[in-house]
Amino acid sequence: MANTKPTENTHISKVLPVLFGFFVMGFCDVVGIATSYVKVDFQLSETVAGFIPSMVFIWFFLLSMPAAITMNRIGRKKMVQISNIITIAGMLIPFIDYNFVTCMIGFVLLGMGNAILQVSLNPLLTNVVSGSRLTSMLTVGQVIKAVSSFCGPFIAAFAVSQLGSWKYIFPIFAVITILSAIWLFSIKISETSANKEGTSTVGAAFGLLKDKTILLLFLGIFFVVGVDVGTNTVTPKLLMERQGLPVDQAGFGSSVYFICRTVGALIGSILLVKLSDVVFMRINLLVAAVAIALLFFANSMVAMLILVGMIGFFCASIFSIIYSQALKARPQKANEISGLMIMGVSGGAVIPPLMGILTDTIGNQNGSLIVIAACLLYLLFCSFWLKVQKA
Repeated sequence: MANTKPTENTHISKVLPVLFGFFVMGFCDVVGIATSYVKVDFQLSETVAGFIPSMVFIWFFLLSMPAAITMNRIGRKKMVQISNIITIAGMLIPFIDYNFVTCMIGFVLLGMGNAILQVSLNPLLTNVVSGSRLTSMLTVGQVIKAVSSFCGPFIAAFAVSQLGSWKYIFPIFAVITILSAIWLFSIKISETSANKEGTSTVGAAFGLLKDKTILLLFLGIFFVVGVDVGTNTVTPKLLMERQGLPVDQAGFGSSVYFICRTVGALIGSILLVKLSDVVFMRINLLVAAVAIALLFFANSMVAMLILVGMIGFFCASIFSIIYSQALKARPQKANEISGLMIMGVSGGAVIPPLMGILTDTIGNQNGSLIVIAACLLYLLFCSFWLKVQKA
């Protein structure tokens, strides 16, 4: 295969089907709304129901590196299509035979497919988008993923009200995934040639962490996902603790966070076309750090929602910036880098328990804020450690 690089004039017909894959990527967030339905349908305890999201997200830790190594051999586009096939199977199995076991199988397959998709789709985008626009397009992908996450609860509500059961969300997602697979199949993408440095094992891929820049950025992904999941988790608790709101009303805080995060990603995708990635990252993290500092002292609901919204807005593009910086640092190792970065998504499973421990120790939600603030301080350090690249 020729070692071709994408050009500035890459045809939009190749960009759109790749970007549409980010909509499928957002399906993993359906586990949030699905957990509530499954808990009621099968009369699960809170403990058992609490493990359902783990059935999805554990695969980001287990499959990221094996997927990256396999991608070296078969290519990025084929890997994306494999993820689509796994996702389709995961969506159809619980619909065909709806019981607790098939639901768990469905969630496992959804998690496996999504982990593989995130590892392969991001580097595939580098084959249809020029380097100067990569960060912007990655951010556009995050916007599309966020829109998909928003749609999940609404699709479930539509399925209940119009089709009679929330279970119809499964075939709806399956059909969307099939359309994505067909659209991607219809285009030809010239991928970079096989890895010339010979990395073909998981151990060798982990060896990339010896590069200080790659290690710094891997931890950056770990902590930015921790900030994202942590802020979303603590916001309702803050409103309940400081305003005495019931759970159903306090959940509005999470909606504010996600709305601001989506808007921030959209605006970021536009600004990053012209602005320096690193400078943009520094400015946004400085504002986010100020917001988290003020949140320690905010007591009015309006002030808390504004500050939470600011964190969501100004951190919205950080994941894309860190990811693109890692790809640019070692472009010849894009597949392995993608695996490492997506493995960093496991930060979303590690940071919340730390928040809970410190909250129990302190006795209020400031414990959670301390953990989030520490994550932001690391990201701020990371932004000033990175060098501003000249145009």
